[in-house]
Amino acid sequence: MEWLHLSSEDQLEEINQQSFDPQLMGVLLFKHSTRCSISSAALNRLERNWKLSNETFPAFYLDLLNNRLLSMKIADYYSIEHQSPQVLVIKNGKCIYSTSHSDINADDIVSSTKNQ
Repeated sequence: MEWLHLSSEDQLEEINQQSFDPQLMGVLLFKHSTRCSISSAALNRLERNWKLSNETFPAFYLDLLNNRLLSMKIADYYSIEHQSPQVLVIKNGKCIYSTSHSDINADDIVSSTKNQ
């Protein structure tokens, strides 16, 4: 899995625009707390099972400890409750899927885009 690092509000707007690309299944955002063992386990599990390229499903990584305000901006922007670790799938400018903790699963993330 090749992560794109998310660290600015400008990138968030670019991600939102990118989510309208019909060639993409969606855009993945992974909000990770580097001090949390549950978050590390979820990240490891996702990386082991992710089979898609960034050309099909771009994957962005947000370090929560260094970008807390941006994480809260994401929660506000997509009207979702902030959690950590957390995965969001953005498609056509909307969060179509959000889950956290042990529910983070590569197959479920991909399946979330099938009906969009």
